[in-house]
Amino acid sequence: MCRHLAYLGAPRSPAELLFHAPHSLLVQSYAPADMRGGGSVNADGYGLGWYADDPDPVRLRRSAPLWTDGDLPALAGSVRTHAFMAAVRNGTTGMPVVEAANAPFTGGRFLFSHNGLVKGWPDSMAELAAKLPITRLLTLEATTDSVLLWALLRDRLEAGEDPLAAVTWLTGVVEEAGPGSRLNLLLTDGRTLIGTAWTHALSYRDIGDGVVVASEPCDDGPGWTPVPERHAVRITADGVEILALEENITLEADRSPEPR
Repeated sequence: MCRHLAYLGAPRSPAELLFHAPHSLLVQSYAPADMRGGGSVNADGYGLGWYADDPDPVRLRRSAPLWTDGDLPALAGSVRTHAFMAAVRNGTTGMPVVEAANAPFTGGRFLFSHNGLVKGWPDSMAELAAKLPITRLLTLEATTDSVLLWALLRDRLEAGEDPLAAVTWLTGVVEEAGPGSRLNLLLTDGRTLIGTAWTHALSYRDIGDGVVVASEPCDDGPGWTPVPERHAVRITADGVEILALEENITLEADRSPEPR
């Protein structure tokens, strides 16, 4: 499994969580604590996305291990941002190890990451993929489950759907198509941050002037709260909400996207 994290709140440097915390994303790249889906390291690439003055995010991705980039600690340390997302990748066997396969994925003002795998790939997703606009399907960045998930979700977001409703829909239809899929999702537009715990762990920590969401806690300090299984966390300026996905998933799954 991959590892990822995101932050929303008062401006801070991504370097703290990526490199300086006791169990930073760097540590999680070579010594993750929870690889229940297989693998032992996350060495197939990394990505970092953040918000500057423009409403659309800035992004950096590479296909090499995070620990090989000697420049990123200083770069990340020079940034102060109210929202960011970062991930390290353990590629699924049979899927390409290329820069474009690394989260965070972006489109417009959104950043998205998927930690997990879709069961039965690629056959299980053929019917859903066929509902995408053909030009989007033909121009996918990489042939991976995460890239397709982002294409499906982005289609809903660009149609104006509420981000939580779109994430709920995606979780439902993918679980229906590939039962037992691991869908630890993160989505932000720089104002709202959504994460899901679906057959994988996710925790959050309120640090007073902001909230961190991560696959694994970045330290042993107090305040880390697990997101319950099959629940979502939604973070806004108003605070943190925990919402049961299964209560809404049937309704959202019924609203399948129409070809455009």
